Amino acid sequence: MRILLVTTCLLLLTLTGAVAQRTGKGSIRGTVVDSTTGKVLREATVSLLTARDSAYVTFLITDGDGAFTLKNIQEGEYRLLITFVGYQNFSKHVTITPAQLIVDLGTVQMVVAALTLNEVTIKQERAPIAVKQDTLEFNAGSFKTQPNAQVEELLKKLPGVEVSRDGTIKAQGQQVNRVLVDGKPFFGDDPKMATRNLPADIIDKVQLYDQQSDQAAFSGIDDGNREKTINLTTKRDKRKGYFGQNSAGVGTDGRYLGRLNVNRFNNGRQISVIGLGNNLNQQGFTMQDMFNFGGGGLGNQSGGFGGPGNGNGPGGAGGQVIMGPGGRGGGSGGFGNNTPNNIVESLGGGINYRDAWGKRAEVAMSYFANQTTTTTEQQSRRENILPEASFTNDQSNTSRNRNRNHRFNMRLDYKLDSLTTLRFTPNLSWQTSKYNSLSSQRAMTMAGRPLNSNETDYRSNGDGVSGFSNLLLMRKFRREGRTFSANLNTILNDQSILGLNQATNRFFGPDSVNARVNRLNQQSRQQTDLMNNTLTLSYTEPLSLSRKLEFRYTYAANSNQADRSVTDYNEVTRQYDRFNPLLSNQFASAFAAHRGGVTFQNRRLRYSYGIGVEVQEADLRVDNRSIDSLLNRQFVNVLPNAMFTYNFGRNRNLRINYRSRINAPSVSQLQPVPDNTNPLNIRLGNPSLKPEYINTVMMMFNSFSTSGSRSLFAALNVNQIDNRIVNATTFTNVGAQTTKPVNADGFYAVNGFMAVGRRLNNLKVNINWNTNVGLNRGVSFVNNQSNYSRNWILGQGLSANSSFNGKFEFNVSGNINYQTAAYSLQSSQNTEFFTKTLEADIYYQLPFRLVLITDVTYLNNSGRSAGYNQNFALWNVALARQFFKGKQGELRLQVYDLLNQNRSLVRNVTETYIEDVQSRVLKRYFLLSFTYNLRKFGI
Repeated sequence: MRILLVTTCLLLLTLTGAVAQRTGKGSIRGTVVDSTTGKVLREATVSLLTARDSAYVTFLITDGDGAFTLKNIQEGEYRLLITFVGYQNFSKHVTITPAQLIVDLGTVQMVVAALTLNEVTIKQERAPIAVKQDTLEFNAGSFKTQPNAQVEELLKKLPGVEVSRDGTIKAQGQQVNRVLVDGKPFFGDDPKMATRNLPADIIDKVQLYDQQSDQAAFSGIDDGNREKTINLTTKRDKRKGYFGQNSAGVGTDGRYLGRLNVNRFNNGRQISVIGLGNNLNQQGFTMQDMFNFGGGGLGNQSGGFGGPGNGNGPGGAGGQVIMGPGGRGGGSGGFGNNTPNNIVESLGGGINYRDAWGKRAEVAMSYFANQTTTTTEQQSRRENILPEASFTNDQSNTSRNRNRNHRFNMRLDYKLDSLTTLRFTPNLSWQTSKYNSLSSQRAMTMAGRPLNSNETDYRSNGDGVSGFSNLLLMRKFRREGRTFSANLNTILNDQSILGLNQATNRFFGPDSVNARVNRLNQQSRQQTDLMNNTLTLSYTEPLSLSRKLEFRYTYAANSNQADRSVTDYNEVTRQYDRFNPLLSNQFASAFAAHRGGVTFQNRRLRYSYGIGVEVQEADLRVDNRSIDSLLNRQFVNVLPNAMFTYNFGRNRNLRINYRSRINAPSVSQLQPVPDNTNPLNIRLGNPSLKPEYINTVMMMFNSFSTSGSRSLFAALNVNQIDNRIVNATTFTNVGAQTTKPVNADGFYAVNGFMAVGRRLNNLKVNINWNTNVGLNRGVSFVNNQSNYSRNWILGQGLSANSSFNGKFEFNVSGNINYQTAAYSLQSSQNTEFFTKTLEADIYYQLPFRLVLITDVTYLNNSGRSAGYNQNFALWNVALARQFFKGKQGELRLQVYDLLNQNRSLVRNVTETYIEDVQSRVLKRYFLLSFTYNLRKFGI
């Protein structure tokens, strides 16, 4: 392990030394004007390319006087390219030498492009990076990728963009949750479907921007809801033809891999077919599970990691810290295992379709079906924090969950007339699941005296359907800025679960020998139905060119129903026919709200602001049908909002948003019936719960150089909640607990993040520096006493990646995280711990079309329970041979976890416990695979 650490440090020091030695001081300057009028051309794009192969070095745009200065240019020969819309490109060979470090081009005259139709075709060269209003646009051809690489590999090379091993994308410090293809969805809103199933060589441009909600984008009133979005624009000559990546592989220990990917593009019509199957934890999609069988704790404790439950977490201010990578990402050239705490076998397939239906309609739709079989084996130690006497739980769990999911997505844009458009976006998912779990636990005092023990065998079958639809009517008027829109949002979720619970529980007395035994053999049926409808009407009226008013009305109706029936096993009839009225219940809740308000917005050249206020009147109806009890409550709240944006320049801006909102309790939190699936962990709802009142302030600062070589993103989020729904937990003297949700004040969370990116153009190295800090203050109740918690999280990361000459690529990164937890009830349980990670990836093209791929992760942690402070390295190696013209075929031999050290460690921290969890993950295996990349365009 020391060799790995020393090697990584030496590599970083070598890079630092190389940077220090090669910092050039040459510069190129000039002024761009119109050749005829002499008028300066503002915001012309000036790009510097290497003379040898036209590789991207740097770029900028001219200032208000048409001037430019490219600084810190290394000695060498370059080609300067200047482009401006409507003008012919200007190209000039320049050389930086020790004798001539400054190249002054003086006045550069741009000639208006003259085009004779049907005789001359002019192909304009494009700058590597361009700034177009709020969009940062990358020319994909300027960022070279390996043959047959997927889009994910292209994104890794863009300045300010990071892609983790599990496929998560961050751009300028923010997570990207939406990836579009030619402006339209690709297999719904799952980013991995586009980045892991489309080849990089068909992409022409990568556009990065903050996308507003559809209604806000239409009305022009910023509602504060923005989502970092990437749009992949395909090359025109790649919009007609067939392409895809198909592979198959077999390995040791029964490991296998299969993949089918065929795309047929015919200009506006696009059809994509995807199929996959593997037991390597590789998912080219995002898994969905509506049942959440593991929400109830490992057999006994709320908020843990397995066993039956109703899905209510601990409701605390704590969080989860993943201590081990558990494997590698499943992207192009990766080794799999995106999920660090289990082993997943995946089968799936689907089709994506996009086309225009006549002149008025355009549709994008997809269907995807998958089956995932998740095997989980875990052990944990939990320290429960009590005011009188704390105790520990040692737990183990083995579970298997087979989940079948079908999902359908669609987006239809229909133009009713020249001023009116209708957009319909339905999503539907239906799912079946089979879950089996064996768990055991033992509770002891801190002195080692046994309190209780449990063995549980839980099995269940579930089926459900969930849906989401958004219907948006948009109407413009003759007067510029006057609009009307109506948005209907519908959410439904119906679940049915049949469960069988067999458990043996032992409660020990003071002598620690004799125990009271309690056995359970019960069958439960749980039916849950949810329907939410939200209608929002918006009318905007322009007061001037810069000022606008919006009048908004929203009606929301949320209805929930829960029917729980429990029957005990009858020894006489050998059937589950003994109805248990104490555990059975029929319950319903309804939340209806009327909200109306007005927003004033003023947009200026450099800044804009908006101030608004809404008044909401809400009714919460709780109907306990089992005891014929009805409770009605009304709430009136004032919900202010504000927004401020300041643009320091085209590439620097500050955005501040304040929002307030109401969050109604769920039916599982309101339902008063006890859930004693395990008598050591009884759950009880609370029909007296009030809605949460949430205040959120978000501040974001974004800055990047016009060359794209430097970027800075900083964010600060503050959340404060009144009437927060938290857990009140009571423990008996033998360690059994009852958990009930209650309202409490005093919760706030402050989270800050900063990301600094730097591209060293001459070394072709991207460096990213990430810092995050978080403070959570929570409150809960333990044995009727208030327990305040304070949780600090500090993290620092540094990474560097490069592609020197197209044959050698590397990525090196390091992270250190520090977390503390302090409690008002039991200060002796206060804790602090570290997690340190080092990662390195290498891609190297050898002679004879051989390719070497290797990556390694080293993890070190401290401050945890005995047996959970572990250090290990995960090392993966692959050797590939490429075949055929264009390297379309590849035979690969890879070994996963060469040192056979992979593991997963997780720490959960809440107001009532600290828990360390260790899971079984994929260990060493060998895999031989063959991949063929289909490429046939122009047909």
